[in-house]
Amino acid sequence: MSDIKNILLVGVGGQGIILASKILANGLMSAGYDVKMSEVHGMAQRGGSVTTQVRFGKKVYSPIIGRGQADILVSFEKMEAGKWIDHLKKDGKVVVNDYEIPSAPILTGQAEYPKGIIEELQKYTDITVFKAAEIAKELGNIKTMNVVMVGALVKAMGLDNINWDEVVKNTVKEKFVGINIKALRKGMEQVK
Repeated sequence: MSDIKNILLVGVGGQGIILASKILANGLMSAGYDVKMSEVHGMAQRGGSVTTQVRFGKKVYSPIIGRGQADILVSFEKMEAGKWIDHLKKDGKVVVNDYEIPSAPILTGQAEYPKGIIEELQKYTDITVFKAAEIAKELGNIKTMNVVMVGALVKAMGLDNINWDEVVKNTVKEKFVGINIKALRKGMEQVK
């Protein structure tokens, strides 16, 4: 049995998924894991899908997570969870930000935002759902939503023994360290 863990982070361009993955990868490396990360930007500047794949363990040879291999799927936007659910292992976990960013076809009236995504996912998987954007707004900066999501991921995977405060200090710009540490802790509080 492999000791490698697979994390798939998905969302929409502009949500800070790349920074979230860097915080995660830096924390895992600081704990002594071999870490590989892959990112796909797609049409990120136009509100398109963004995914990052983080794999860690004793020795990791490839950054790519195939279908049915993700231990955890972290979705920064709920429609993206539905698009990527096929990458989750049967006993995997899902962490979803209950947040909507309409795609171009929805904005132009060619399609409707799908209803019942979270309810459908709840039928089939272990899922934690919360409103990371509202938490980030309460902290005073919606842009910290990504770090709220990292906090939830860290707690969901039992990785809260790593010094994440130090990781945040070493990863984000100095003037944003304090608010991002608060965001990380608020995210951790969302997972029981």
